[in-house]
Amino acid sequence: MPKRFIKKYFPNNTSIKEHKHLKVFGSLLHNQNLWHLNRRSFAGAIATGLFIAFIPLPTQMLIAAAAAIFLQVNLPVSVATVWVSNPVTMPPLFYAAYSVGATLMEVPIEAHEFSFSVAFILDTLGASWKPFLLGCFILGSATSAVGYVLARIIWRLAVIKKWLARKHSIIKR
Repeated sequence: MPKRFIKKYFPNNTSIKEHKHLKVFGSLLHNQNLWHLNRRSFAGAIATGLFIAFIPLPTQMLIAAAAAIFLQVNLPVSVATVWVSNPVTMPPLFYAAYSVGATLMEVPIEAHEFSFSVAFILDTLGASWKPFLLGCFILGSATSAVGYVLARIIWRLAVIKKWLARKHSIIKR
């Protein structure tokens, strides 16, 4: 991954340090490893963000920030990757998680007609929370591992491409 491309689209560390929700972390945000962008920190942040994207809580970005601080990976990339599960993608992701969990637990997959109400969610969740959480853990772990490996490979290929371009420019001189 070209650093310039990533840095162009991600906020700088000053704006993140001053974000009202991240002030909870205080001086922990001053660790330079959280802002350093290399193959290890980028791939680790991708894996962290993808795993946390499958946690069915509304505080995914705060959890991603805490995990990035604990794991010493790039904080902006980790927090941004969580947005893989956004309001548009969340229903299919979580249905897939429920399906995987129900299949592994050998529980029949129940099809419900969806309605936006608290009563519907509580009734449905009461019967299906175990397969749902198992599926979230399995899919979160799988996407995290695949994301880590792909990020490392893509970063490495970009570096090799840059080396070859530099080598060819030296030869042409």
